[in-house]
Amino acid sequence: MNSSLKIGLISYRSNPHCGGQGVYIRHLSHALADLGHNVEVIAGPPDPLLNNQPNNRLNNNVTLTMLKTLDLYNPENLFRTPTLNELADPINLIEWLDVSTMGYPEPMTFGMRVKKHLKETKKKYDIIHDNQGLSYGILSLAKKMPVTATIHHPMMVDRRLAIQSTKSFLKKVKALRWYSFISMQKKVAKKLSCIITVSESSKKDIAKEFNIPESKFKTIPIGINTNNFYPMETIKKQPGRIIVTNSADTPLKGLYHLLFAIKGVLKTRPVKLVVIGSPKKNGGIENLIKKLEIGQHIKFTGRIDHEQFVKEYAKASLAVVPSLYEGFGLPVGEAMACRVPVICTTGGALPEVAGDAAKLVPPANAKALEKAILELLDDPSQREALAQKGYQRVLKEFTWEKTAIRTVEAYREIINDYH
Repeated sequence: MNSSLKIGLISYRSNPHCGGQGVYIRHLSHALADLGHNVEVIAGPPDPLLNNQPNNRLNNNVTLTMLKTLDLYNPENLFRTPTLNELADPINLIEWLDVSTMGYPEPMTFGMRVKKHLKETKKKYDIIHDNQGLSYGILSLAKKMPVTATIHHPMMVDRRLAIQSTKSFLKKVKALRWYSFISMQKKVAKKLSCIITVSESSKKDIAKEFNIPESKFKTIPIGINTNNFYPMETIKKQPGRIIVTNSADTPLKGLYHLLFAIKGVLKTRPVKLVVIGSPKKNGGIENLIKKLEIGQHIKFTGRIDHEQFVKEYAKASLAVVPSLYEGFGLPVGEAMACRVPVICTTGGALPEVAGDAAKLVPPANAKALEKAILELLDDPSQREALAQKGYQRVLKEFTWEKTAIRTVEAYREIINDYH
């Protein structure tokens, strides 16, 4: 019963530095291999070996196979025009035509590439585990071997918020076109025998949005990497310094509301908001900062490595996670692992991660954020109590080993049902 499994982990987009999905693949593959399983990651760009640093590479027990794609979303060569040679490949042609008409074909075309790759190499696995791609290509593999998928959260929520956040009819149409892959994902998800998700909140929302019975889901919370996120006691906290990791202009991440809250806080006391990452050039966030005239109180770090990230956490008096919705909420767990007190919204699964170890406010409510920030900044003993509670919670509840053990239990059930 405890024999090692041959596992194929499929990830169409695999950035190991940002986005829950890339982090998930990197750490889950490590943890499964550490349990003695034979793991192969079949990935799309960017390469999980990015920067070739030891803590960014897949470990020695994990095989990595990178499939060649057009990589049209590479920020260094965004939406490039492919060569005629490249377009001679039918999958490349489909991808380029879809991107040219404002679609997002990567999940679908990567599934086609995986199917083709496995046919050519005749590779076999005990189970294939797809990471939120939910493509027709992956579904066709389910006829030949056990297949499961992780859905982190329902993308319909992103689509809805993207449409609601703009008054422009053209931008609404663009959002609908961009999220057109969702209809494929709904069809594929319905046909899989079992789906893994990362929180009870995600399970309920995916079941409702995809019209799938909740009994088909296994909820397996993800881990926090305490080798990358940990307290740094040697660095002195800076009074009034607030950290937020949601730098995206995406409405879902709620940074707009936090900026309004900071404007309110500044009427009472000086604060510095440190935003990990960079804003979109001339995007909504940059424009709002100018409009609110709070530029000198906001610092964008740009892209930073893990060591610098931990130092930023160590200097902060508190962390804020203002997301309107999260399928899990890694930033809450990462801040708690660094022993930083957290304010977060009740959007999606955030309360499940936070438990009683963070200060909770309603999503999309700048006034509530402002009040919570002022309360915590004025109360050192409450900050200390939350920091300690959060730290203990991560060590007890959110380890990658625990995630991997529960994932393997799910795999064995799915394999038995298949056979």
